[in-house]
Amino acid sequence: MPRISSIEDVVERQLCTGCGACAWAEPQRFVMRDIPTFGRRPGYVDNPADTTGKALECCPGAGLTHAYDSLSPPVLKDLESCWGPVLAVHEGHATDQVMRQKASSGGLASALATFALERMGAAGVLHVGQDPAHPLMNAPTFSRSRSDVIASCGSRYSPASPCEALSTIEEALAPSVFIGKPCDVAAVRMAAAHSEELARNTAFTVGFFCAGVPSTRGLLDLLKQQGVEDSLQVTSMKFRGEGWPGNWVATWHDAAGAERKAELSYSDSWGFLQAYRQWRCHICPDHSGEFADIAVGDPWYRQVTPGEPGSSLIVVRTQRGREILDAAVAAGYVALTRQNVSHILPQSQKNLLKARGALWGRLTALRLAGVPVPHYEGFKMFEHWLRELSLFEKIQSVSGTLRRIYRRGLRRPAGVFEVGERLPAANAELDIKA
Repeated sequence: MPRISSIEDVVERQLCTGCGACAWAEPQRFVMRDIPTFGRRPGYVDNPADTTGKALECCPGAGLTHAYDSLSPPVLKDLESCWGPVLAVHEGHATDQVMRQKASSGGLASALATFALERMGAAGVLHVGQDPAHPLMNAPTFSRSRSDVIASCGSRYSPASPCEALSTIEEALAPSVFIGKPCDVAAVRMAAAHSEELARNTAFTVGFFCAGVPSTRGLLDLLKQQGVEDSLQVTSMKFRGEGWPGNWVATWHDAAGAERKAELSYSDSWGFLQAYRQWRCHICPDHSGEFADIAVGDPWYRQVTPGEPGSSLIVVRTQRGREILDAAVAAGYVALTRQNVSHILPQSQKNLLKARGALWGRLTALRLAGVPVPHYEGFKMFEHWLRELSLFEKIQSVSGTLRRIYRRGLRRPAGVFEVGERLPAANAELDIKA
C-alpha cells in the first residue's frame, strides 16, 4: 500500500480537507487555491523552499490522534465511544436576537465570540466569511467587533481554509478565538504543538458539526440549475440563517443588469450539494468537533415548527470550554433552555452515529484494495459498525466504498498536485464560471 509521507501525497490521494494549515506551517512552500472539482487545495508558491515536515505534522488529512484524560475532568462514558470527550450537553441560544435570527441555528458560536471580544478582551475571532471579492467563495475572516461577527453569521457550505490565517492569532496583541469545522479545529490543536505563540494566543476553540464539505463545482452546478448565467455576476450567497434553519439564497445580476434572486430550502440545497462532498469527508472520524473546547450543532431531536427562533445543541468538551460557557451565561450572552441533557446528542445526530459505524467498513475496504488511508488513533469504530448498522448497511459500507474506489480513481494519484508545477496563488486567477 502506498504511504502518505508528504503534503503532496495527501493532496494527490484525495485526503486533503482543505483546512489550510500547511500554508500556515510552510508559507515559503505552499499557498491555498480553489480547484472547483476538489475544493481548497495547497499548491506551490514561486520558487518553493524545501519542506520542513512541519506542514505534514499539522495535517488532519494525513491522520488524527485522540489523546485526552477521560478522568480529569470526567467525561460522559455513555457518549465517549462515539462522540469523544463530552463533559455536558445543553440546548440554548444567543440572547442577542439579531444574532440569533441571522445565525444558522441559535447563534451560540457567534454569542461566544462576541462574549470573548467584549468581556474577555480577546483581540479577535478567526473564522470564515464570504469573500468580498468573490461572493461564491469563502475567506478567512478576523472579526474584531460584534458587528463584524454578525456580518458573517450563518453557515458556508463550500470550501474554506481558515487555518491558512493562523498567523493572525499568533501575532495578535491578545488571545483570540478560533471557530471552524472539526478538521480545522483538529489542525489548530496540532499546529499549537509546534507554535508556542499560537498555543498561548488561542483563547478557546469552537467547532461546529459537519456532515462534509461540497466542492466549488457543486455550488457552480447549483447556481446553473437556478438560472445563473455567469457565476461571476453573483453579488451575495447565503446558505442558512435569517430564520431556522434558513434558506439558501443567491443574488446576482443577469445579462441585462437586473438584480435577480434564487431561493431554496435548506433541505433542498443541502440535498443537492452533498453529492459533491470531497472524498476525505466520507472517511472522516470526527463530524462533531471532538477536538474543540465547545462544539455546536442543530438540536434535530425534535421537529422545528415554522417561524420558530433558532436553537443550538451545545457540547462542552473541555474544562476550558465549561468555564467559557458558564461565564457567557452569567454575563447574559447565552441562554440555556435545557441543561445536562446528554440523551439529545445521539437523538439529534443519528446520521453521525451511522457515519461512525460505516467508517470501519469503508477503511477496511480501502486497505484491502491497497488504497492509502489516514492514520486514526483513539477513535472507536468497530463496535459501532457492529451495533449501529444493519447487515445490509454493513455490506453497503464495504461495497459502496469499492465502487467509489473506481468511480473516484482512488487507486492512483489524482493529478491535482504535480511536483514542479506552479499553481495559481489566488482565486482571482481561476476560471470559476459556471
